[in-house]
Amino acid sequence: MTMQNADAFAGYTAFEFTDGPYTRKVWRKGSGPAVIIMHEMPNLHPLVMRFADRVAEAGMTVFCPSLFGEDGRKPDKLYTLGQAVWTLCVRREFNAWANGKSSAIVDWLRALARHAHAECGGRGVGAVGMCFTGGFALAMMTEPAVVAPVLSQPSLPLGTWGAGRIDSSEEEMACAKARFETEDLSMLALRFKSDKLVPEARFAMLRARFGDKVKTIELDDADANPNAPIAPHSVLTFHVIDQPGSRTRQVEAEVIGFFKDRTAPLGKPGPAL
Repeated sequence: MTMQNADAFAGYTAFEFTDGPYTRKVWRKGSGPAVIIMHEMPNLHPLVMRFADRVAEAGMTVFCPSLFGEDGRKPDKLYTLGQAVWTLCVRREFNAWANGKSSAIVDWLRALARHAHAECGGRGVGAVGMCFTGGFALAMMTEPAVVAPVLSQPSLPLGTWGAGRIDSSEEEMACAKARFETEDLSMLALRFKSDKLVPEARFAMLRARFGDKVKTIELDDADANPNAPIAPHSVLTFHVIDQPGSRTRQVEAEVIGFFKDRTAPLGKPGPAL
């Protein structure tokens, strides 16, 4: 089957990466320290690749694992619903519920981070999760190579019971907190204030748990692209108003700058964007 919107992957090379029981395709582009970009539900679509392109253009190597769905497809509501049901109900490597556990695929992502750091060097690896994968970047902090986690609209666990929780275990959060202190690291978390998939209680928990080591960025609906196919949710993709000076472009630049600064070799901070 011919991949849709193949031009969105121009300049990328693809490879298969295996760790434990899982093998996934990974798209790679750029040079410099590594950043792992975990796509949102339902697939690795062109707007995720637009963000990845901008990270690569800033002097980093992006690794975009294909975790679910059809690479390159522009999603519609029916496709998104189908992928969500399949991933939630069938695929055992993902955990969507408030049971105090992260998803099994996070082990594979940690291994990818080790591989990327060994290949690309720098202080460490950046990681951003979006929506369904939003909390993965926090859980990945048990891997020493990961030094710059970004949680974009972290939407798990689902349901009111999970509103004040995130899909990382107590052990993973304790490890992240200890590393933030001892290694002088920090974390970014992004959401739209009206987003019911990312309740305020979740961000309040992050602030209570991590204090000044987490910067939460919460956007108004007026900051979102009004032509997006869904209500304000996707901070770095669908809801970017792609014009210089827009609030979403400012947030995008802050995320890229965070990666640039944190992944650069010690004593060699990244240049201003």
